[in-house]
Amino acid sequence: MRGHYSALAALLLLAGCQAKEPPTQVVYRFDDHRYLELKGWDCEGALWFTDSQRGIHTKLYSQFYRIFTRKFIHPSERYLAITSWDTSGFTVSKDYGRTWQLAQFSPGENEPNGDSRAPREDAVSFTVVNDQGFLQTKHRLYMSSRPFDDPRVLPGGSGIHYELPDGVEGDIKYGSAGWAWGLVYMTKQGLKDSVQELQTSWQDLPDKVPEVKGYTGWDHMRCNMEAGK
Repeated sequence: MRGHYSALAALLLLAGCQAKEPPTQVVYRFDDHRYLELKGWDCEGALWFTDSQRGIHTKLYSQFYRIFTRKFIHPSERYLAITSWDTSGFTVSKDYGRTWQLAQFSPGENEPNGDSRAPREDAVSFTVVNDQGFLQTKHRLYMSSRPFDDPRVLPGGSGIHYELPDGVEGDIKYGSAGWAWGLVYMTKQGLKDSVQELQTSWQDLPDKVPEVKGYTGWDHMRCNMEAGK
């Protein structure tokens, strides 16, 4: 009988552990009113964004998110861009965090070996400033467009006429201009000879990550693996 009660107690203890609510912890602070929270065990789970001044509380990932561990500087407010541990893509917002959508790397030859993106271990830093994202890797600088769409390729726009060196001519119009602003990351090498190259939102881009001064947020994401245990 005593063994029966011991086994029952062990089962109840196990059930209690299994029913325990996953911990929630702040993993990044942009400033005193904007932050990211991760809910889950072992620093993996759902990711939420909060802007207490604007009354915004939205979910970016429902599960399996793991933090980006490299340098992360993000003073930008309207355009928000978040990547994860493997830097395989981005989740971005263009309305202060109210809604979110996916952004990707362009399919062109961004890397010296012809790949479209750098491997995870090559990531150095991710900076989002002035509504534009900059991912610095060992060999290349990836960036999103400047924060607007070329008005010539918007509905009712005049379009962009082009003529190639071989004499081929064409027009880039609404629907054939590629990605909207902020939704693709590419290098200057990948930009060459693309339809984006002719658009004003992809011109006069910097050769290095812009300097950020006076930033009061965190410069890395943080997560405690022992939270809730």
